[in-house]
Amino acid sequence: MILPESVLVVTLVALVLGWVGERLLGGPHSRLRSVVSGAIGLFLGTALAWLLTASKERHWPPPLAAAIGTVLMTMVTLAVWEFLFPAGTMTRLRLPHPVRALRRRLARTRRYAQVVLIAARHGLGPHLSRQGWGASTGIRLRPALEEAGGVFVKLGQFLSTRPDLLPPLVIAELAQLQDGVAPAPLDQIRQLLTRELGRPPEEVFADFDPTPIAAASIGQAHRARLRSGEEVVVKVQRPGIEALIDRDLDILLRLARTAEARSSLAREYHVLDLAGGFAASLADELDFRVEAQNIAAVEAAMGTDSGVVVPAVHRELSTGRVLTLQRLDGVSGREAGAAAERLGLDRAALARQLLRSFVRQIMGDGVFHADPHPGNVLLLDDGRLALLDFGSVGRLNPLQIQALRSMMLAVQLRDPGLLRDAVGELAQSVGDADEELLERALADFMAQRLAAGSRPGAEMFRDLFRLLFEFRITFSPAVAAVFRCLVTLEGTLTTLAPGFLIVDEMRELGMGWLIGRISPTDLRRTAQDELLAALPALRRLPRRLERVGAALEHGRLGANVRLALDARQERLLVGLVQVAILAFVSAALGVISALLLARATPGPLVFGSAHLYDVLGFAGLSASAVLILRVLFGIARPGRS
Repeated sequence: MILPESVLVVTLVALVLGWVGERLLGGPHSRLRSVVSGAIGLFLGTALAWLLTASKERHWPPPLAAAIGTVLMTMVTLAVWEFLFPAGTMTRLRLPHPVRALRRRLARTRRYAQVVLIAARHGLGPHLSRQGWGASTGIRLRPALEEAGGVFVKLGQFLSTRPDLLPPLVIAELAQLQDGVAPAPLDQIRQLLTRELGRPPEEVFADFDPTPIAAASIGQAHRARLRSGEEVVVKVQRPGIEALIDRDLDILLRLARTAEARSSLAREYHVLDLAGGFAASLADELDFRVEAQNIAAVEAAMGTDSGVVVPAVHRELSTGRVLTLQRLDGVSGREAGAAAERLGLDRAALARQLLRSFVRQIMGDGVFHADPHPGNVLLLDDGRLALLDFGSVGRLNPLQIQALRSMMLAVQLRDPGLLRDAVGELAQSVGDADEELLERALADFMAQRLAAGSRPGAEMFRDLFRLLFEFRITFSPAVAAVFRCLVTLEGTLTTLAPGFLIVDEMRELGMGWLIGRISPTDLRRTAQDELLAALPALRRLPRRLERVGAALEHGRLGANVRLALDARQERLLVGLVQVAILAFVSAALGVISALLLARATPGPLVFGSAHLYDVLGFAGLSASAVLILRVLFGIARPGRS
């Protein structure tokens, strides 16, 4: 029976061993990990020393051998633990849920198998391995994504907005993906509303229609009436959808990470960043508060005089999973043309009004409705146009807005050089594109599409993307969303007013809008702003010129040149150098120690029966083992040790 004093001694020794091991490895650990590693190292190190030194005359290993063995085994245990469970995961391991973790693992494995079987059943294996995809790839890919459902349908719809990454024939197929699913059971919807709003729906609303007017993979919409009598639409998130999306996104991100690690083409097209952008956009769709913010942002970007309205948000009845909106009565954009004729409205004027709203959204504040298909446009009973569904909203930064303005100016002036520069400013990745060859290709494109008498439509944007795709020029999701928005908008405008030429109208509206932005008043204001911004530098300029002159006069003028490394890159470079030096020193020390032990003459006696070369050899091997473990620990914990 082990006495309590012995347990205390073993615990203290294990704690000391753990502390020594983590100091030698160069990284802190939790106390629990250090104690457990020290106890394991004490047992394994003592056993190893006994196996190596035990004899008939000695039943216990020498103290020095036991100490070296226990320290080395403790370091080995800490390094192995770091490889299996990196630092930071212990907080999740203290209260384990093995059943829940096993269920998640099994669910993910089943989903992997399901996706692989769907891909195999549709014959996608040979197609996905090719760099050049054709129409047959899109024909096979679309039903496979629809069968996989959920996130994979959303992924296909997301990829259909990236003509800079996929060929037009594949894009055309993915654009037909439908997100229709069966509505969630009413009792689940009622429970969610009660949990989110704090009261059952029959207490919140005077009337709530249990039959949804629309259902999709993320949520569904119901008609309702407030106690005040106002008609509203209640958008409710599908119960349990977050766990399913997390599972599928985990699969997609793992696949993207593997693709970038193994494929140079995937790295060139930033597949992991693409998957991360898709995951971020899907996370925004899951939070209905983001959609409420999108509605306010687009309304502000359109201005009060646009003639296009958006539904008001009832924020007191909205949460992250419930969105209550003003109900707008009208007809869908698919029937808006006939309704406009019945109301005696000018269909071309309505189309021009809608286009003007989008030009202002994109070229003004850079916040725009990114999916203006006919189902998201209403012609209200009073003759006004309205926009619906703000789950997909694009946001441009000031540099992207300025580059789009330059592109519009280049199209107006038919200047291929200016168009090439604008494309370069908008591009996320240009690859190894030849600028002169690209400019000539853009000049040919403009000669064909913008010649006198030509009537270009939105297919001009598709042709432009086809051209840029050949040069492997990719864009950020926000920029790609602009062109996809314009292509979608053209379909809505031609449905509203057949024969409407979006490119001609956009050139006229855009140039008029740009000219309006450079009126004398605006130019004066811009000049004042620029002067105020430059004033601090102008005030310091005489003093700096005086210093430069003095340095020239006394021969002290010099230049400092340093590598343009940020802090993260510098830490990475220093870490790599440290690991390389440690690996070299440990290898050299191990080789030298092995040579000392292999000498025919062990050298003079230093104490007892120990010879000098044997002592130095064993000490060197021990030090080499410590350094090797430190290198392995540094690899397991990059950036932290």
